Amino acid sequence: MQLQEIDRVETITKEEFLKRYFKPQKPVVIERFIEDWKAFHKWDLDYMAEVAGDKTVPLYDNRPVDYKDGFNEPHATMKMRDYIALLKKEPTKYRIFLWNILKEVPQLQKDFTYPDFGLKLLKGLPMLFFGGKDSYTFMHYDIDLANIFHFHFHGKKEVILFDQKQNDYLYKIPHSLITREDINFADPDFKKWPALRKAEGYITHLEHGNVLYMPEGYWHYMRYLTPGFSMSLRALARNPKNLGKAVYNIFFMRHYDNLMRRLKGQSWIDAKNEKAIERTHRKLGITLQ
Repeated sequence: MQLQEIDRVETITKEEFLKRYFKPQKPVVIERFIEDWKAFHKWDLDYMAEVAGDKTVPLYDNRPVDYKDGFNEPHATMKMRDYIALLKKEPTKYRIFLWNILKEVPQLQKDFTYPDFGLKLLKGLPMLFFGGKDSYTFMHYDIDLANIFHFHFHGKKEVILFDQKQNDYLYKIPHSLITREDINFADPDFKKWPALRKAEGYITHLEHGNVLYMPEGYWHYMRYLTPGFSMSLRALARNPKNLGKAVYNIFFMRHYDNLMRRLKGQSWIDAKNEKAIERTHRKLGITLQ
């Protein structure tokens, strides 16, 4: 993979952001944009255990997709205070993602404001993401291909990004939003996955208070270097092509995939995994010995 460091700025104006990053659809890390938020000073794992400790949270690990799993169906549940105690005690693969803090803990919305980046942020969908040391998300892109602002709190996280132009090199699974789950994007095996050598993307590391802008439809892989959590705010895709993809994904693709899982079971999952390799290598004229 050919990865370049994501641009980093200390802070940025709306006009600069729109010109330098949104219009060219280029990612950026803003290092000191939220220091006036209460969340910047208050939000850590202990605070989350205090304000949300009695909430039951959905947990996900790194197991491969199984045909019996529903769309975004959690692998386990736990009280938040117990989950955070686990994060602090030992490495765990369990993660929380897409946890709506407005719905679950309304008082947290008092700790932040919706910044003006020149895009209309969806105010009903602030989502939290938690992970333990060395836990990671599979390489994927979001179903709505939104513009995403990812605010990181507590700990350190590694992020690898690709735009949609890299799809031919990433071993994308048909009828899904993910790549092959057995690819280790932190240390890829190029003999097994030779197309990845051609993929051009971005890499960065996030610390407390950093804000990452991910443009529309960007693939992202995130690995927690230490226990920590982040919050994402999103704005709808502006590119008509991406809006069309979002509508297709939400109203057709995910329902078709769920139907085929019910009809064909694990053979549907296995066939998609094989097609990801076949299609990628055929497009690039790659023949493995």
